[in-house]
Amino acid sequence: MALRKLGKDPESKTGGSPTVYLDEEKDTYLVQGWIVSDDVRLKQLDLPDHESVVEIPRRMVQFFEKEDRDRGTDV
Repeated sequence: MALRKLGKDPESKTGGSPTVYLDEEKDTYLVQGWIVSDDVRLKQLDLPDHESVVEIPRRMVQFFEKEDRDRGTDV
């Protein structure tokens, strides 16, 4: 598996999270973030039993957008 780190949260105090990765073989993103355990918020999601969700700050979107620009993809 060829994972490529796209970026870490530039405002992380510990430098460990959140992080965005690209799986170049599968052409998918992997996102390391904070576990969402608030039942009120989880009930608002259409989340199948075999899936999970993590939370990242809005500022992390820059790493997805940068990857799209680097590929020349229209968004």
